[in-house]
Amino acid sequence: MTEKNYNPQQKEKKAIKKQEVAKVDAPVEAKKPEIKEEKAEVKKPEVKKKEIPKKDYALANGQSLHISTKTAGAICRFIKKKRIPDAIKDLDDVIKLRRAVPMKGEIPHRKGKGIMSGRFPKRAAEDFKILLRTLAGNANVNGLEDPVIAEAIANSASRPYGRFGRVQKKRTHVKIVVKEKVIKKKSGDKE
Repeated sequence: MTEKNYNPQQKEKKAIKKQEVAKVDAPVEAKKPEIKEEKAEVKKPEVKKKEIPKKDYALANGQSLHISTKTAGAICRFIKKKRIPDAIKDLDDVIKLRRAVPMKGEIPHRKGKGIMSGRFPKRAAEDFKILLRTLAGNANVNGLEDPVIAEAIANSASRPYGRFGRVQKKRTHVKIVVKEKVIKKKSGDKE
C-alpha cells in the first residue's frame, strides 16, 4: 500500500520538486542542495502577534454563587472603594471572626468602630476572595498599577427549587469592576 500524505505543506513541497525536475534536465545530485535551501526558507514563517488593546478597567463576574443576595450586597458595600489586597485582608478578618460586615435590617449590634449591626458571612467571604484573586489577575493583564474597586454589584439569579419545590435555593450574580486610582488635584495647588 502507498502512504497517503495528509499534510498540505508537504504536498506543496512535492509539487515544487516535480516542477523543478521537469524544468531542468540536470542530474538528481545537483538538485538536492537547492531543495535543502528551500526547506530552510520554509521553516522561517513570519509570526504576527495581535496587539491586545489595553483597557482602563478590569472586571470579574461570579455567576449563580450559592450565597444570599442580601449578604452579597452587604459585602459589596464593605469592599467598595478599597484596593484589592486590602479587601482580601478584610475578608480574611471576616472569616476569622475578627471583623464584622456591616448589614442593614434586624441584625444584632456588633463590637467595632462605627458599626451598628453586622454579621460574619464566612462562606460568602470565601467566594468573594476567589473573585478578588481573579480580579487581581485581570487587572495585572490589563496593566493597571494601582487598581481600586469602583463597582461591586450583587443581583439575584434564577433560583432552583429544592426537593419537590419546598425550598428555594439561594443564588446570586456578582460583578466587581476595578479602575485605576484617580488622584484629585486641589484647585489652589499650582504646578
